[in-house]
Amino acid sequence: MRYFRSPLGAFIFIAVAGLAQAASSTWGFEDGSLTVQAKGTGVGAGAKEKYGQSCPEILFQKSFLLSSTKPLPKPVKLGATDTLKISLTATEDRKPKQPHQVFLAIKDSNSGLETSYAFSVKENGKSKAELTHKEIPGQLLAASQPLKATLIIASFDNAKGLISHAFDLNVASSSAGSSSDTEKPLRYGKLPEIHHIFRADPKSPPKIISLVFTAAVVAALPILFIVWITLGANTSYLSLALSNAPISHTLFFGSIVALEAIFFLYYTSWNLFQTLPAAAAVGSIAFFSGSRALTEVQKRRLNPPR
Repeated sequence: MRYFRSPLGAFIFIAVAGLAQAASSTWGFEDGSLTVQAKGTGVGAGAKEKYGQSCPEILFQKSFLLSSTKPLPKPVKLGATDTLKISLTATEDRKPKQPHQVFLAIKDSNSGLETSYAFSVKENGKSKAELTHKEIPGQLLAASQPLKATLIIASFDNAKGLISHAFDLNVASSSAGSSSDTEKPLRYGKLPEIHHIFRADPKSPPKIISLVFTAAVVAALPILFIVWITLGANTSYLSLALSNAPISHTLFFGSIVALEAIFFLYYTSWNLFQTLPAAAAVGSIAFFSGSRALTEVQKRRLNPPR
């Protein structure tokens, strides 16, 4: 017997031996059971079949024992209202352990189409899956021969995964599963051109309506002047107001006229983006000049001229 002369050599030997042992470990399963249960069947009404040796069949439900090394000799038939249930215990080197994934893959050997169904896995490795007839894609339902069912068990560690042909599945044909009635899958590609129809620009009211209201406003101006003259409008302080704050009063009156002009342009030709900046600028002038003009009026009322 040869002994290691240094701790480093012993450590390397142990590490290599550990990696070799990890690489040699493989995933598998035990206690595999497959049950085909018809709709409305109670619990516990099953019969077992192992490698072609069948027990007496009980109506509406059949059960089979699955192996990780050999598929069932006969295809399993799944009716339109049946439910296929699979239970197993995942193992690593024959010890129960929770893998990262357990799948049941169903494939049509002629077309190459394949789909998979995930198991619910517990920490002790016990896994279960259920499959109904309506959950199988229509392309697979239209297959001309039994579908190949494969159990897949794997994890992130160095253990070798399991890909085992467990059984063949013979699904009952239905009108919904025929190739002519199967809905085509969504494919990415060129779509028809989209033509956008934008809403037309808002139109002004008829000119006759605009002229009627314009005439009404113009006709009201002489009436306003007549009322001022009749009631005795006071214009004696006009010259005094202009002399005390000429800029404020002039800008305030001019800004009001300018706002009316802006509204007229918006009504006739301008759009909203042209109107808003001009209205904001003129409105600011009207605000500041109007506050100064009103301040002058307040001072004149508090200290009236003699």
